[in-house]
Amino acid sequence: MKALKWIAIGIATLLIIGLLIPEKIMIPVQGATSKDWNHNTFWYEPWGRSGVHKGIDIFGTKNTPVVASTSGVVIFAGELTRGGKAVAVLGPKWRIHYFAHLNDYSVSTGDVVSINSQIGLLGDTGNAAGKQPHVHYSILSLVPMPWLFTTQNQGWKKIFFLSPHKKLTIK
Repeated sequence: MKALKWIAIGIATLLIIGLLIPEKIMIPVQGATSKDWNHNTFWYEPWGRSGVHKGIDIFGTKNTPVVASTSGVVIFAGELTRGGKAVAVLGPKWRIHYFAHLNDYSVSTGDVVSINSQIGLLGDTGNAAGKQPHVHYSILSLVPMPWLFTTQNQGWKKIFFLSPHKKLTIK
């Protein structure tokens, strides 16, 4: 029973520390500005097989460097059916920053990345094949935020997703 208590205290401490780490976020495509994505596409529907668009697509020239939008640990670097070549970074506040449709990636699972360090190249892989090169960028919170719940289609999932547009345009 004592071991269980110490494990619970350790997990709670780790969770609190993760929430206290300051979060700094930047646009993940080198040279891009807020003019390089449609500001109304977060939670836009209908959006293919996923129903709603849980991120934004930042457009640019193929092979433009894609950089870590925040510091963190790479928890996935590989290929997905719809996302193509993709990278996921666990950053401050227990948030996963997901980058999909990369032409290539230059990090591996377990790598520690700093904000603005290159993680890949802009592309059109996965279900973006043949479309204008872009990175699909989503922010998923592992800590639910019930106040974000809406009655929209899949609105209950909004308790886990933050609008990248809002996070990137706050100054």
